[in-house]
Amino acid sequence: MLRRDWKAVREIASPRSAILPLVLSRARPSDAAIRAFLARQAGRPLSYAEVGCTGAGDGRPRPPARFNVDHHRAVLGQGTALFDRAVEAMRRWAQFRLGWVELCYPDAPLMAGVTVAILVRVLGIHWLNACRIVSTVDETSGPVRRFGFAYGTLEEHGERGEERFLVEHDEHSGEVAYDIFAVSRPNHLLARLGYPYARRVQGRFARDSMRAMRSAVTSPP
Repeated sequence: MLRRDWKAVREIASPRSAILPLVLSRARPSDAAIRAFLARQAGRPLSYAEVGCTGAGDGRPRPPARFNVDHHRAVLGQGTALFDRAVEAMRRWAQFRLGWVELCYPDAPLMAGVTVAILVRVLGIHWLNACRIVSTVDETSGPVRRFGFAYGTLEEHGERGEERFLVEHDEHSGEVAYDIFAVSRPNHLLARLGYPYARRVQGRFARDSMRAMRSAVTSPP
């Protein structure tokens, strides 16, 4: 039975790892609880072997077999100034300011090895998910300028896989685009049992993230 206390923990068996802790709360967890969660992730391994499969480093995604592949792209506008604003928005993790999704914390630097928590609120329940940045992109020359990063899941995440976030500026056309490429499969038993709903939540995240980035580049920070 769920308690409002963030200390409530249920453990559910998983075929991949013997026991995965599932931490749920009706109320938003305190910052102290979130920081304790982040501290617990230090040194923990990624939950998947195919690091780099989203192609953040070389631009060539290599989705592993039996993973869902999701690719979403939105044109944000035109010009160098808008691309610069998009880069700054991504540095602030603006693409996670969705109301029902919260990045803990937006001052986390975009550097490989940095661990963050994604706090998701669905069906009235808060759930923390752990991710670690596995690669970054900062290409300032060439016909297409690119900036972004990819993060991968840790075991305390409902899904298993990697997600890449990029902003791109085509200097020939002037077009600036925001691009998300993700590979995933359920990691936790609840994610498997609620697979159709989990996929809808993933789609909702992509759509809302596109809207958040559009807003970020047209509004002051």
